[in-house]
Amino acid sequence: MSDSEDAQLEARLAEQDAFEPPESFVEQANVSDPGIYEAFEDDWPECWERAAELLDWERDYDEVLDDVEEPFYEWFTGGKLNASANCLDRHLADRGDETAIQWEGELGDTRSFSYAELHREVNEFAAALRSIGIEEDDVVTMYMPMIPELPIAMLACARIGAPHSVVFAGFSADALATRMNAADSEYLITCDGYYRRGDALDHLSKANDGLDGVEHDATTVVVDRLGPESEHDLGENQLDYDELVADHEGETVDPVTRDAEDMLFLMYTSGTTGTPKGVKHTTGGYLSYVAWTAHAVLDVKPEDTYWCAADIGWITGHSYIVYGPLALGTTTVMYEGTPDYPEKDRLWEIVETYGVDQLYTAPTAIRAFMKWGETYPDRHDLSSLRLLGTVGEPINPRAWKWYYKHIGGEECPIVDTWWQTETGGMMITTLPAVGEMKPGSAGPPLPGVSADVVDESGDPVAAGEAGYVTVDRPWPGMLRTLYRNDDRFVSEYWEGYSDPETDEWVYFPEDGAKIDDDGYITILGRVDDVINVSGHRLGTMEIESAVVGVEGVAEAAAVGGDHDLKGEAVYVYAILEDGYEESEEMEQAIVDGVTEAIGPIARPERIVFTPELPKTRSGKIMRRLLVDIANSEELGDTSTLRNPDVVSDIQERSR
Repeated sequence: MSDSEDAQLEARLAEQDAFEPPESFVEQANVSDPGIYEAFEDDWPECWERAAELLDWERDYDEVLDDVEEPFYEWFTGGKLNASANCLDRHLADRGDETAIQWEGELGDTRSFSYAELHREVNEFAAALRSIGIEEDDVVTMYMPMIPELPIAMLACARIGAPHSVVFAGFSADALATRMNAADSEYLITCDGYYRRGDALDHLSKANDGLDGVEHDATTVVVDRLGPESEHDLGENQLDYDELVADHEGETVDPVTRDAEDMLFLMYTSGTTGTPKGVKHTTGGYLSYVAWTAHAVLDVKPEDTYWCAADIGWITGHSYIVYGPLALGTTTVMYEGTPDYPEKDRLWEIVETYGVDQLYTAPTAIRAFMKWGETYPDRHDLSSLRLLGTVGEPINPRAWKWYYKHIGGEECPIVDTWWQTETGGMMITTLPAVGEMKPGSAGPPLPGVSADVVDESGDPVAAGEAGYVTVDRPWPGMLRTLYRNDDRFVSEYWEGYSDPETDEWVYFPEDGAKIDDDGYITILGRVDDVINVSGHRLGTMEIESAVVGVEGVAEAAAVGGDHDLKGEAVYVYAILEDGYEESEEMEQAIVDGVTEAIGPIARPERIVFTPELPKTRSGKIMRRLLVDIANSEELGDTSTLRNPDVVSDIQERSR
């Protein structure tokens, strides 16, 4: 293409605000009938039988939805099944020799597991877990990077009916201890280390530090990822993964029959109080929902090679690396490393090598790809791609169009998906073969999902006006409660817009949004005190607690500010105690304190020292002003502040 033709194409894309799916995609899509929205609406909630039909049930369910005790909804009540059997056993006859997991290590090493091989590995580890005392309903914590033993462990736990609680490997030792204590988990599966940018990282030491903070005895299984490079001694109550599995070579374990409402896993997510919330997902509703959304939105077919370039330590990896794809019998790709090691074309190299059909990644990554330039994807044949997706945060129209042109070659529909840890799976997005795509707008609610944008009174806003996303009907993938905390579950998610007198319960996800005349919803961001860094939700209270934990810091406020690559970055405003001075050393101490307490993902982008914080007369920090300062924007109303003069002082200091 000549420079002039390329310029004309760029101009056309810049002006275009809606895109139709290619006819070639529509012709082969799993879901292409526009009537699906009306069909789901007319037959709700029985419409969700379509999701349940994607699974094998040991006992049929009695009813689709039990809504007697709102908001403690139950799905597919009376039904019995096993998630591990649905992801493995039922595929053996037709797809036993086909690849289930294709793993790529950061150093270029690869491992491939057919469904038969994965079934054997999962069975052997399930037998090993039982041998160390793990029983049905015991919570097993996993603190592991992107290595195959993580999904093997998840499926082994599901096989024996033991819920798993995966802790992101980048989180700190304290975060691990907090989550193990909250779940009362007596078992940990971890590894010696892993690779980042070619360096071997010592993960076991961090895990051991976390175990020091666990308030009860725990048995640990350690995977050897680093091999001869790693020199580590196992402590008391610590077992080597390979030796343990070898003791159970060739053993099989019958899948434990689980009730549809039995817990499949816990996932801890940041809360506004600083205490992580244990989101509980169950077997029948969750598994059917992620299978259906992977089928309908990501267009996953058994013969595909599908890649969700996320981390299993987050809900995206649970739903769309492990459970959704494997339930559908496809090949799911896992990558250990970063997208720019050893070169900035690593992702495109993987797409070309394995002939990836779908790529599902975060806007953070796409913004990085844009910054690096199209030279890198242009080095590789990306023609295998059939569909692109984004997840974790809103994507701006410019990044959407770059993705569409340079990665999809204008031939791949893009699904811009909005959902949360709590929702289990996608909620708002286009169906890729139904209707048009609007860059920057996630799209309409999925069939069967009832979402709207409302004002502070709970009334729908006019087209183009900003409001709050709400969901006024249950869905199969929804969280059932917060682990051991039903009261917090109700207060955090259901009381904001619900009317107890009429029993009209409304789920409040705490995201701001706009809606257009076509019912397409554009997500604007969080309305609570949670910062979304590269799609990872971090509670401001957790960050502020870590900052105040540094000697010499009296008070702190953390906010999210705009960042070209991360979407949001952490900005900290700190008040020092008397006798302490602003210095580079103090800044570094704060950075170290946050990193040690939470993990590198929460590392502050900027630290501003100030003698005061902007507070209302009731003493509440007005964080929105600090966000304005971080983004160098005009300040909003300061009339409600008890100390309005401090704002200009902070502005000056931030410059």
